[in-house]
Amino acid sequence: MSWQEYVDTNLVGSGKVSRAAIIGLAGSVWACTPGFTLSAEEQRAIVNGFSQPDAVQTSGLRLAGQKYFTISANSQSIYLKQKADGAVLVKTKQAVLVAEYKAPIQAGEATPVVEQLGDYLRGVNY
Repeated sequence: MSWQEYVDTNLVGSGKVSRAAIIGLAGSVWACTPGFTLSAEEQRAIVNGFSQPDAVQTSGLRLAGQKYFTISANSQSIYLKQKADGAVLVKTKQAVLVAEYKAPIQAGEATPVVEQLGDYLRGVNY
């Protein structure tokens, strides 16, 4: 399966994620929903956020130019919120899944979809 298929089928195709991207830990976008553009600066901040969860907890993150506040952050998952919308970021061994959800989708619907894909990819060493 291609990286784009993971975005299109497993994330957005679930109906629980509005837009998504997969970015490599070394930089670069592996796949994304059309129009969901993460700047190089945003990508660096996302990757660095997993090694500095306290900093992300304080400052939040920007995704495609939109500021999000951090609900929870640790070395494997970062949960973000912006009004009624939110995002789930999950680190695997080589990449980060970035999944954004828009109301009426709730965090409790989107989070398991992203976390399960992250678990699968870690299990196959990605």
